[in-house]
Amino acid sequence: MGIPEKIKKIEDDLHRTQVNKKTEHHVGLLKAKLARLKREQEQQQSKRAGSSLGFDIKKSGDATIVLIGLPSVGKSTLLNRLTNAKSKVGAYQFTTLEVVPGVMDINGARIQLLDLPGIIEGASSGRGLGKRDVFQPEARGILRRELSAIGIRVDEEPPNVTIEVTDSGGVAVAANVKLTKMSEELVKDILRVYDVNNARVFVREDITDEQLVDVLLGNRVYIPSLMVMNKVDLVNAGFINELSTKMNHDFIPVSAETSVNLTALKEELYNKLDLIRIYMRRRSGDTDFKEPMIVRNGSSVLEVCDKVHRRIKDEFRYAQIWGKSVKFGGQKVGLKMSSR
Repeated sequence: MGIPEKIKKIEDDLHRTQVNKKTEHHVGLLKAKLARLKREQEQQQSKRAGSSLGFDIKKSGDATIVLIGLPSVGKSTLLNRLTNAKSKVGAYQFTTLEVVPGVMDINGARIQLLDLPGIIEGASSGRGLGKRDVFQPEARGILRRELSAIGIRVDEEPPNVTIEVTDSGGVAVAANVKLTKMSEELVKDILRVYDVNNARVFVREDITDEQLVDVLLGNRVYIPSLMVMNKVDLVNAGFINELSTKMNHDFIPVSAETSVNLTALKEELYNKLDLIRIYMRRRSGDTDFKEPMIVRNGSSVLEVCDKVHRRIKDEFRYAQIWGKSVKFGGQKVGLKMSSR
């Protein structure tokens, strides 16, 4: 039996099994086996293709934002309005067939924006293209499911779990919290599905079987999101309020076509990235307030040094810092000092 047949067999079994206390162990193991088989299938497909599947875009700027949405919701127009890009725009489905980059300048930062082709339900499993309406309350759910299916966890944090593989002793589970979503025995059995027969597992939050599988796979990406509702120039305020109630999730209403609320969107995007500005001062000279260095909040002095020049840390003695991160202005700090 090949991998596709094994996947089909497990999916059928999951579909037939009613989830309850008596079956949760069986279901958890099935999901763990299914995730492993799908990873093996992806690896085989990548080898046959000769390289990893996806888009190859050169990173630029201080941070990167990806525009993801259903087809024909105006992402290309939005990209053009926010950046210097010239993404193709048309009044028909699937104008964008490849990734189009652009750069947005705001608060001294250069933010790379990428316009991806429209996503539809089933895209993660290879389903074809289809027409979608821009005003769909269920759109966020569709996008989250499709991204989750390819290992992208939206608005989630990595599970607080550490797995230390050992040479012997079997699998020992140390949980700092009460596990209500899975048993310790299921934790052990899922590890065995991934050929981890000897390990110490430290669990610091009440995780699910799917979160444990994410830790074992080690290839999940965790990203924050900001929801944008485009083309609001086509509807009135009452419709937007009604839509907001149906969606039960905050969003920023904009019109890329008429540039409505785009300034507020840019500010919210910048805030979401949690960036800070560092104004550099030479050993003998004035502070450069015109071109700040942009780094992530929480970056260490070492990371700042690497951004200036990778060899600086080799001759580094100390840095002097002014601002909220230190006890007093001009405090001397080492490479491990973080900005907050």
